[in-house]
Amino acid sequence: MEVVLLSLHVLFAVAIIALVLLQQGKGADAGAAFGGGGGGASQTVFGSQGSGNFLTKSTSTLAILFFATSLGLAMYAKKQAENAEQAGLPQVQEQVEAPVVEDAAELPAIETAEDEVPQVSE
Repeated sequence: MEVVLLSLHVLFAVAIIALVLLQQGKGADAGAAFGGGGGGASQTVFGSQGSGNFLTKSTSTLAILFFATSLGLAMYAKKQAENAEQAGLPQVQEQVEAPVVEDAAELPAIETAEDEVPQVSE
C-alpha cells in the first residue's frame, strides 16, 4: 500500500510541475493582444478562450490529490511508528548515560611517547 501511495505522490508532483510550467504568466496576455503571439486565438489547441481554465482546473485537481497522498503517507508513517512502539523496539529519543568517574585515580594512566618524537633543530 505504501509503495502505491508513494508512486502516486511522485506522479502527482511531476504532473503539477509540468502543468505549472505549461501555463502562461499574467503578462503574456498583454503581449498576445498586440500580435506578439504569432497567430490568432482561434488557432489554439484549447479553443478561443485559451488554455487558462483547463490548466488551472487541472492544476487545482492535482494539488488536491497531492495533498491527499501526503496526508495518506503521514497517516501510514504514524501507524508504522505505533506498531514499532507496540513491538517493543527501542525508540530513537532514548539516551544512553555515560558512566561517571568520581575519582581521577580511577582513570587509566596516559602513556606519553616523548622519546619517540624527533627533535627539530634550527
